Amino acid sequence: MITVQPSAVRCGTIHGVGLGPGACDLMSVRADRLVRGARHIAYFRKAGRSGHARRIVDGMLRDDVTEFAMEYPVTTEIAVADPRYNDCLSAFYAGCIDHLAGLVRGGEDVVVLCEGDPFFYGSFMHLYTRLQTIAPVCVVPGITGMSGAWTASGAPITWGDDVLTVLMATLPEEDLVRRIRDTDALVVMKIGRHLGKLRRAVAAAGREDEAWLVEHAAMQDQRVTPLGEADAVTPYFSILLIHGQGRRP
Repeated sequence: MITVQPSAVRCGTIHGVGLGPGACDLMSVRADRLVRGARHIAYFRKAGRSGHARRIVDGMLRDDVTEFAMEYPVTTEIAVADPRYNDCLSAFYAGCIDHLAGLVRGGEDVVVLCEGDPFFYGSFMHLYTRLQTIAPVCVVPGITGMSGAWTASGAPITWGDDVLTVLMATLPEEDLVRRIRDTDALVVMKIGRHLGKLRRAVAAAGREDEAWLVEHAAMQDQRVTPLGEADAVTPYFSILLIHGQGRRP
C-alpha cells in the first residue's frame, strides 16, 4: 500500500502595492488586478479615520475581502526626537508583522495598500525590511504624489541638466533655506503644520515668486496656487513645487 503524505501548506506572499497619487484610474494594471483579486488587504491609517489608501480602492474590493487596518499609535503627539517615538512605532510595526506573518504562513496572500509608491517615504518600507526574512514580499511601484503634483501644475518640473531636490518640510528652517537656495527644481512634502516655517525658508532663499502649492494632486478637489496666495492652513496632501528652468533647445 502506498501512503501519500499531505503536501506542505504553501506560504503566501505579501504584496506592497503602490496606488498612485489618489485617483484609482492612475493605478498600474498589475496594481488594479491585485487589489480586485485580494482576499486579504492591509492598510495604514490614523485612529478614527478611514485611511486615504483605503478610500482610493473603495468600490474595487471583492465582497468577501478581509481587512486589516494598521492604526498608527502616534503621529504628532510625541516629538520625533523623543526616544519614546521610536519605541512606540517599533512595537506597532512588530504587531503588524505578527499579524501579516500569521496569514502568509497559513498560505494566504496579502495586499498592503500603499499611497503613491511603496518605496518613496511610505510606511510600507518599515514592514518590508522586517518581513524580508519571514515571508516572500513583492513590490508593485506606483506613480508618486509629487509626479501627480507637477502634472497638476501644467509645467515640467525639470529641463536639461536641472537638479531636482526633494525635501521634507519637517527639516530645520536653516536646512530648508540652504537646500532651497542651492537647487534648480524643488519638491517639498509633509507640509501640514510646517507651512509657516516653509514660507519663511522660501522667502529667505529668494524664491517666493517661483513657488507653487499643490493640494490634493490628482484628486477631485485638486488645487494649484502660487505660494504667496495660499491659505494659512494646508491639508495633509499638499506639495510645494519650484520648477527648474534649465537647458532646452
